[in-house]
Amino acid sequence: MRTNHLLATLATLILLFCSSHMLSNPRLTVVVVVDGMTQNNLTKLRPYWSAGGLRIMSEEAFQTTITFPHTINGGEETTATLMTGTTPSYHGIMNSSYFSRAQRTHHDILHDDLATGIGTKQQLSPHSILSPTITDDWRIIQGSDAKIYSIGLDPQTTIMLAGHAADACCWLDPVSLKWVTTSSYPDGLPTAADGMNMNGRINELAERLWTPRLDISMYTNPNKDEKRRQFNYLPKDDILHTPTANTLVIELALDMQKTEKLGEDITPDIMLLQLTTLSPKANSDIIESAEQEDMYLGINQDLGFLMEQLNRRIGKSNYQILLVGRPIKGYSAQTLATAGIAVQTFNVDRAAALTSTYLMAIYGHERWVDGGYGPFIYLNRTLIEKKRLSLETIQRQVANFLMDFEGVQVAYPIHEAIHSDHRSSIYQKHAGDVFFQLHDHWLLYNDDNTPYDRVVLSAPLTPLLFWSGTMTTFPSKNISATDIKSLILNYTL
Repeated sequence: MRTNHLLATLATLILLFCSSHMLSNPRLTVVVVVDGMTQNNLTKLRPYWSAGGLRIMSEEAFQTTITFPHTINGGEETTATLMTGTTPSYHGIMNSSYFSRAQRTHHDILHDDLATGIGTKQQLSPHSILSPTITDDWRIIQGSDAKIYSIGLDPQTTIMLAGHAADACCWLDPVSLKWVTTSSYPDGLPTAADGMNMNGRINELAERLWTPRLDISMYTNPNKDEKRRQFNYLPKDDILHTPTANTLVIELALDMQKTEKLGEDITPDIMLLQLTTLSPKANSDIIESAEQEDMYLGINQDLGFLMEQLNRRIGKSNYQILLVGRPIKGYSAQTLATAGIAVQTFNVDRAAALTSTYLMAIYGHERWVDGGYGPFIYLNRTLIEKKRLSLETIQRQVANFLMDFEGVQVAYPIHEAIHSDHRSSIYQKHAGDVFFQLHDHWLLYNDDNTPYDRVVLSAPLTPLLFWSGTMTTFPSKNISATDIKSLILNYTL
């Protein structure tokens, strides 16, 4: 009897120890990706925050800057890298769009004919993400009891954050001023999002005029126009580039936490949020106006409210927040001009047309080029095969031809490019036949200003802040964008 009692006592102690150990891990992880947020701006503005979420994190969180091991285009390639821990050569996302040889035009990278929009006509899914994301591994490790939700401002980023395994995701449609989603996730439009669509909260905030929170003289970077006349915007006219959008994301996150009871049971949950620092007139990730600075003030306030509410609802020791910036615009041409650096443009459509003319002079009057998109020229492979010509010979001729273009630094046939220093930036299935790289401070354009006109010029330092109410050890200071996934999983699961 005494032996049995001792064994029972020992088993109870072990159970209590294990439960205590398990409960010491965060029950809720919040990943916040902020478009355009830079370390330069955070450092510059920190003295002006007396309170708020960014202030708390700047004092208590692990902080570092991260690097991306591939070309930054200001598109979804950065989000995909952050979420998968791999580069475009593996996760398959080189930008927000890809070039279709068959249709000779570009398409949304996440377009999916098999998906149906809910509240939107967009047909999108995570099918193009080829590597498992944070949420996918989360589901594999934690099983069906884990709750996974993503909330954002644009569909591409929101779906990238959601990955393949989320219960649901939703983004703010700027036309209907409603939360919308895709049929690709089992829960459809989350209950909390549908509730906000119905209760009028979005329209209420969209009708509130956005004006400076402070006297214009108190901002560090008011431009000339703002000094003459302070900025003011009606959010509903461009809601995705106002503090209102960030506030709505945070409010929905808190509604969703309550509705879905995130962080309230033993299985760790994860919520992924997209915010933005980019105001309507922003030309750079670096603050160049009072309205951009005001975006940071709003995020500071919104994150403070999020943390305050989570402290009350689930307890400070039961959640953690990882916040990371996402390069979008880099330095503006105007900013670089102040340092005597002139920015020049390279039109890839024009380059493709001249390449086609060049090949016509050699091989006859046929359409030898399907098009140009991003840093690629796409040859008409069908015609080349029909004429029984050597693809490799024509690729080499085109690469040599491009080297004579002003602004082109190097050009390779694609089979050489994927074995060069550029290989991490190239996903072969969506790549063209000839790859070229421009000199620094050259911008790449298409005639219709497709997303490659957002190629980042000398991207500023990207910040990472990792806050936890229970963290006692910290990761290494040297972190790549490909380390974010393992960082979150290692400190949570």
